[in-house]
Amino acid sequence: MTKTKSSWEIEENAKYFLESERGAVPGTELQLGIIASIIENWHPNPSKILDLGCGDGILGRFLLASFPKAEGIFIDFSDPMLDAARKNLGDTPNSSILKADFSTSAWLETVTLEKPLDIVISGFAIHHQPDQRKKELYSEICDLLSPDGIFLNLEHVESSTLEVSKLFDEYFADHLYAYQLKSNPDSKREEILEGFKNRPDKDEDQLVMVDEQCQWLREIGFRDVDCFFKQFEIALFGGRK
Repeated sequence: MTKTKSSWEIEENAKYFLESERGAVPGTELQLGIIASIIENWHPNPSKILDLGCGDGILGRFLLASFPKAEGIFIDFSDPMLDAARKNLGDTPNSSILKADFSTSAWLETVTLEKPLDIVISGFAIHHQPDQRKKELYSEICDLLSPDGIFLNLEHVESSTLEVSKLFDEYFADHLYAYQLKSNPDSKREEILEGFKNRPDKDEDQLVMVDEQCQWLREIGFRDVDCFFKQFEIALFGGRK
């Protein structure tokens, strides 16, 4: 069966995200601060960090700057995103950038020799997978982790109601509008909101509420599972092995 091409594999769509949305993601500094705090408290001296769905490498660069003794393994399936990651991580020591599609368990062939991993982190990558694949992926990640290893998923999750989802769209559009005004004073908020609602990757979204995904992690065997940050449909959740 031929795999449907993801919008993230199309250069124009990846470029749209990198240029139009990446810098406007709400709460980025707070998200990074919480991630660093969790790692410092639970696994302060990681030797290997895997960034699954590394995107443009911004998160990975922050992690390696925060934990300079760690080796970073960065995986994505999108060539445009991997090119952006190479640009952002090019001068970062102890980093490997690899191509692998984690929509099936075949991605494990890429990282088996790297185990055990102290930290596995994913940023806005897993929500495109169907529920069953999410569960399988979480279990695969658990098997890769060292004792007390940490899995953190910074993710786009489902709102509890349609009205809350609409509020999130408005909230994100406000941030996009403020961000784009910096380079284009003629930007119109209505057009930006409409563009966000019809963004190229939206049809691939398969969102699940954070409470449900936390329960999956508990069933797999993760400990101290929680949602560490939630801002409408942007959530950081996970646990440790």
